[in-house]
Amino acid sequence: MSDHDNGHIQEHIRVYLTVFGALAVLTLLTVGVSYLNVSSTEAIFLALTIATIKASLVAGYFMHLITEKQTIVWLLILTFFFFLVCMFLPMIYDFDHTRLS
Repeated sequence: MSDHDNGHIQEHIRVYLTVFGALAVLTLLTVGVSYLNVSSTEAIFLALTIATIKASLVAGYFMHLITEKQTIVWLLILTFFFFLVCMFLPMIYDFDHTRLS
């Protein structure tokens, strides 16, 4: 193995460890947010935001999607958009009924 290959491997290891550290910090943040005194809607929004960031890190770096072609990236963005619509529709419905009551 040449020095160039070894340096390249070390760079990848550094990236993976950095992502692992970020995931650990975000997990601690998730636990910390669970102790906040916020409404259910805000708690769900915070939890989904943190989970989305964590999922993006896993998909991008551990599943190597960060280097994929633009078509795959746009399909993932579209899927994420429809996921958000499906997640927030019940919250919007609940909010409208709460306000009307």
